[in-house]
Amino acid sequence: MDKIELLAPAGSLEKSKVAFLYGADAVYAGTSKHSLRTRTEMDSDSLEETIKYAHSIGKKVYVALNIYAFDQDYKEIEEEVKRLNKINADAIIVADGGIVEIIKSITPNMPIHISTQANTVSLHGAKFWSNNGASRIILARELSKDKIKYIMENKPKDLEMEMFIHGAICFAYSGRCYLSQYLSDRSANSGECSQPCRWKYNLYAEEVNKPGNKIELDYDEKGTYAFSSKDLCLIDKIPEIIEMGMESLKIEGRLKTEYYLATVVRAYRQAIDDYYKNKSNWDSKKYLKELITVKTRGLSEFYYSDNNNYDIHDFSGKNENGIYEYGAKVIEEKKDNIYIVEIKNKLTIGDILEVLNPNGIDIQSFIIKKLYDINTNESIETINPGVKGQKVKMEIPYKVEKDYIIRRKK
Repeated sequence: MDKIELLAPAGSLEKSKVAFLYGADAVYAGTSKHSLRTRTEMDSDSLEETIKYAHSIGKKVYVALNIYAFDQDYKEIEEEVKRLNKINADAIIVADGGIVEIIKSITPNMPIHISTQANTVSLHGAKFWSNNGASRIILARELSKDKIKYIMENKPKDLEMEMFIHGAICFAYSGRCYLSQYLSDRSANSGECSQPCRWKYNLYAEEVNKPGNKIELDYDEKGTYAFSSKDLCLIDKIPEIIEMGMESLKIEGRLKTEYYLATVVRAYRQAIDDYYKNKSNWDSKKYLKELITVKTRGLSEFYYSDNNNYDIHDFSGKNENGIYEYGAKVIEEKKDNIYIVEIKNKLTIGDILEVLNPNGIDIQSFIIKKLYDINTNESIETINPGVKGQKVKMEIPYKVEKDYIIRRKK
């Protein structure tokens, strides 16, 4: 069995570098237009740089062009397909059959991955896309393991399968939502989702004989975020997913922070590698312990183990994890354990910091003893990230490298 691919989100060139550093085999990114994440920092130039960087280290970049397109969109889509072919994208992620036909006609050798937006929930659906040029299917998140296993056992042998294993779950069926368009005139199916499923709602009833006379319905403190789903987490299921023969495991989160990305990719990378090394002694607890150090809406297997699972909603509307936050990112080494770091949250002498080592699950912790102004070298007690990209010199008692992520224990 070939080793399974770990696929991470890439909202920018810098996030791509972090994802690769912490163990991703490939990343996926949206185009600046016509993807479901147009609101990222990945513009056209950054995407080209990301692909060049990935290929220089033997990694891959898949690019999403996964909107459902209107006829007036196709001229731009044709130009985008030509550009993606020119900059050597490793595959294009598509939901719309019309865009599939455009790719096949313009660049027939470009691998086509069918987006989860296409709602592939059956073997018949997978075979349809395979017969029409797809090299990979990204399965709908609504599938249970039994249905996934059936597809894996009966699919065409040259058809790859990919599934989501971690991240936010959309309230709608595989993201097919029109609530954002209706409430804020930002179409989720054009990459502009305002995430109204995460908003707080009040419920009212209108008396039949008194139009306009609204009565507020009673609800408890957990009943106001009725549409907000928990986050998907299948860390416990890594062994059986690998044994099914799945080709790629996908993490959601192109709009998440570098800290989130480093933590989640690192945990799954270690979990996958450890399983291949020692199947009989594999235990998910240490990986789960790391995953809950980043903000989450609570974790759920969604429908993976049970199609009738009701434990999928987060009615509180609160993010969990009050222990850690993104502290800093290493920019460069100076000398004598002094490093330049980019500040992400307030740091003070005496704070406990933890270095996320890309090469293992173990954490290296230290107490801030020395901070220096980057220009004057004067000692400072506290620094706030007043502007994006603000830097400081910090003493770190371990050997660290560029782009290492450091978290702060609150």
